[in-house]
Amino acid sequence: MSVRSLVSKLLLLLSGILAFAVSPAFAQTAAPAPAAPDLENVLVLDLSTGGRVTIQMFPTDAPAHVERIKTLTRQGFYNGVVFHRVIDGFMAQTGDPTGTGQGGSELPDLKAEFNRIPHLRGTVSMARTNEPDTANSQFFICFQPRFNLDNKYTVFGRVTSGMQFVDAIERGEPPLNPAKVLQASIAADNVPPPAFTSAPAEAPITVDQLNAG
Repeated sequence: MSVRSLVSKLLLLLSGILAFAVSPAFAQTAAPAPAAPDLENVLVLDLSTGGRVTIQMFPTDAPAHVERIKTLTRQGFYNGVVFHRVIDGFMAQTGDPTGTGQGGSELPDLKAEFNRIPHLRGTVSMARTNEPDTANSQFFICFQPRFNLDNKYTVFGRVTSGMQFVDAIERGEPPLNPAKVLQASIAADNVPPPAFTSAPAEAPITVDQLNAG
């Protein structure tokens, strides 16, 4: 093999390697940066059970309900309010300043915004009477999935951290020693947490909890 032929083949080989390296299918691109959380739509609940619960709200799916929660939160409405109805394996309900389940805010009731978001563990949904357009200030956090509530109650958020503090809420209708919301805030307002007592450890989510109906 002549030197010229050898050089020609080497050049072809190098050209192929270069083309492969810059091919769009194999070119390395920087991974997109993770989206920053929308702090204006994150509800923060500091609970008497020992810690902070963060809830991502869904303004696209329930705009009026999210706006109501934000309005009442910034008014200090939820500060000191107890969990007055807590059913083991189901949910913990709060948002009534009277602690009886019969109270609400001075604002008008909301028109239902039922959506396709399922009631899973950690789902946050508005409480109401038997009439669909009666949600006002009360809401509940699901301990377990309850798909029979889907499209019947307005889901407006989901717990993203601190579910162990929800699990620690005392059960009862009403509880003998009800847990309470020490303070509620919107994450964008950067309200510092209060001093907490000892906090429970976070329990993992099991397959049975995800499949419970």
